[in-house]
Parts: sequence; structure tokens; C-alpha cells
Amino acid sequence: MRGYTRWPGYLIHVTETCDDGAVNLVTDVATTVATIKDSEALGDIHSRLGQRGLLPAEHLVDGGYATLGQLHAAHRQQIALIGPIGNNSSWQKRANTGFARTDFTIEFDKHQVTCPQGKISGNWLETESPGQPPTVIVKLNERQCDPCPSCASCTRSREGRSVNFPPRHLHELQQGNREHQDHPHWLRAYGSRSGVEGTVAEFVGGHGARRCRYHGLAKTHVQHVLTAVAVNIERLHNHARPDHRDRQTTALQQYLITRELPIPRWWGGH
Repeated sequence: MRGYTRWPGYLIHVTETCDDGAVNLVTDVATTVATIKDSEALGDIHSRLGQRGLLPAEHLVDGGYATLGQLHAAHRQQIALIGPIGNNSSWQKRANTGFARTDFTIEFDKHQVTCPQGKISGNWLETESPGQPPTVIVKLNERQCDPCPSCASCTRSREGRSVNFPPRHLHELQQGNREHQDHPHWLRAYGSRSGVEGTVAEFVGGHGARRCRYHGLAKTHVQHVLTAVAVNIERLHNHARPDHRDRQTTALQQYLITRELPIPRWWGGH
């Protein structure tokens, strides 16, 4: 169609090492369509790292990757997934007078839950759907909730209150992440993840990764992989020559700089 422009978008997911005293190298690059959630890409990233023998003991990720399902999957692969976990967003949590899930006492050994008013439910059901983390569903029936004076602060259902939460090992992982992520020690450790933001900036600013040179997901992924190879070569080169300095600008480049004229990217060298 004449005069019609269509821009397909892709996301690049970059994984790199961040060990102290070592060169930070890109170990995996994933390219997905823009509509794919970050968390949906993490499983394939771990699969590829496992095939290469590069699975990390700890994986620092952005909040978009740190879902309960990914915590569960990473735990099964013996990976400590570290990232900010979102808080409960239910209306009970948002209301100052509401009873959120954290207000209920969960007794995993007894398979029962005690509500803030002291009523106990033994209606314990463990479910697991394909592609979803396992979930425990506990329900207090209408005979327990209807005469309760705090019912309006607890549930809007006439059939009683249901409380959903993950099994013990996932519950402890989730709660542990939420409790630790405000601690200075956790913040210092997680601060290493900011390095990958610099790597993404390096992809974009130094190698033009924001624009695709070819059409289609497969060719775009090849571009991203080659860009990662170039970044790794540059880092290894600079590490092997710590006394290396950037070469001086040429007379023509200096002329363009003093007059604030644009310099083509390929003129800049090291």
C-alpha cells in the first residue's frame, strides 16, 4: 500500500556474567516479538545456558522476570532467582482496614489456615495447571464468614473467603525475597544487575541495535548475536590490554566536533 509504513518491534534479552574481578561477558542473547512478556523468555534462556554448562547459581533479573512461576522453575534447576517481587495487589491489601492474605496464619503441617478473627479452615486443596506454578486454595465457607462482624473488610463474596497461596517451598521463597529486597545487603548485591543496563546501552549506542538491518525475527536475532560477539571481543581486547588508550581524533573529526556536526558511528575507533 503506497504511503503506508509498518514497524514490527522486537525485544532483546541479554544475559551476562557479573563475577567480581572478571570480565563481564555476554552468555546469552534472546530475541522475541515485542508482545512477549519478559517472564516468558526466561525458561528458554535457562535451557540454553544449561546446554552450554553456564547455568548460574544466582541469576539477578528485572522485576518483569521474577514471577512466582519463574521462581518455581528456577528453584527446580537449583538457580536462586533474585529480583524484586511485587506486593499483593488485592483490594484487601490496598484498603487500610482490609484483611489481606498476609493477615491469615498458614499452618502447612496441619493443612489449615486461621483467619484474623480466629476461625480455622481445613478445606485445603492443592492444584497445578500446565505452565502454571502449583497453588494451594483454602476456603472458609459462608457459615463461618456470614456472622463475622469483619466480613466486609475480608470478602465481597456471599459464599465465604478463599485464600490462595503457593506451596511451602515457593511461599518461603516468595516471602524471603519480599522481606530481603528492602535490606541494604540485598540492595548492594542486586545492584550488580544494573551493569546489564550499561550493556544494553552499549548494544544500542555503540552498535546500532535499536534498528534492525534485516526483516524478520530470525535475521534480527542473528544481528543481536553478532552484536553480542562484537561486545565480547571488545571487552576481552580491553582486558588483555589494560594500558590501551583510545586513539586521538583526526583533524576532520575534530573539525566536526568543534562545530557540533554529527560524526558517523563508523568513524569512531579504538
